[in-house]
Amino acid sequence: MTENTADRALAIGEVARLTGVPVRTIRFYCEEGVLEYRRSTGGHRKFDPAAVERLSLLRRLRGLGLSLPAVTDVLTGRRSVADAVAAERALVDVELAALSWRRASLRAVEDANPAERSAHLDLLAVVQDGHAVYEALMTWHRHLVGPLPREMGEALAAVIVPAPPADPTPAQVVAYAEMASLISDRSLARQIRTAPLNKDLVAEERAALLVRVREACDLAAPLLLAGRQPRLGRAVDHFVEAYADARRVPDSPVFRRDLVIGSAAFRQPRVRRYWDLVTEVSGDRAPIGAAHAWLLDALEGAVGSSPSGLRRSVGSV
Repeated sequence: MTENTADRALAIGEVARLTGVPVRTIRFYCEEGVLEYRRSTGGHRKFDPAAVERLSLLRRLRGLGLSLPAVTDVLTGRRSVADAVAAERALVDVELAALSWRRASLRAVEDANPAERSAHLDLLAVVQDGHAVYEALMTWHRHLVGPLPREMGEALAAVIVPAPPADPTPAQVVAYAEMASLISDRSLARQIRTAPLNKDLVAEERAALLVRVREACDLAAPLLLAGRQPRLGRAVDHFVEAYADARRVPDSPVFRRDLVIGSAAFRQPRVRRYWDLVTEVSGDRAPIGAAHAWLLDALEGAVGSSPSGLRRSVGSV
């Protein structure tokens, strides 16, 4: 501080009067290193006139709820006002999401009939927020599918693991909590992970197979949405061809029978329930897993009916 600046130094009381900030609060900011000052020969705090502007900005940012460290970053130039406010808004979004989850959880218990209330309490008591469930679901997903190229892994995760709704309904909260309960069953993960359907494929082969299986599911989705019963057709043929090519064997009745046997883990009630819950959470009435089950059901029905039903259905839809 130059001598010229010292001549214009302000006492703490004057700074308080000019900014509307109490003296005790100014002292606190001084002790925290947020506000610069010097001592006069008499030991009193003296402030540069620029401290008035700094203190006014500090007061306004604090009024928006920014933490003292965040405000200090702005005052020292380490962060812009826009960046600091954006970071605070992101924190508020997280808090609002947690509150929305809690409100929906309370409503789910409040609105449940006596027979459901205990079950809802059991589910929701161990799930604090949707973000925690989402992280658990993502870990589960990565464990099941194994290593994949990053973009493919992210795309697959987006259709298998629904993000928690920002403002969930009670039904969505209960569904999401039930998903957490399902994936906690280690036997389910083990059965899917070790299913013959996915066995002995290296990462590149698995990635190529998943692309074609997704195409088959896309073909089956309109049929599922239309309420069509599972049946042989172009979608099933594409599905079988994908696995036959991955195994480097021809499509045949024997291979189709083996495919049905090897897919048992994907047709069990717990897996079907997972996809029902995905529909409840995301609103997608034909998620990829439901379409996948439709294809397997069609194939199983053909296997169980007659050998002729196992043949390729040329020209069918």
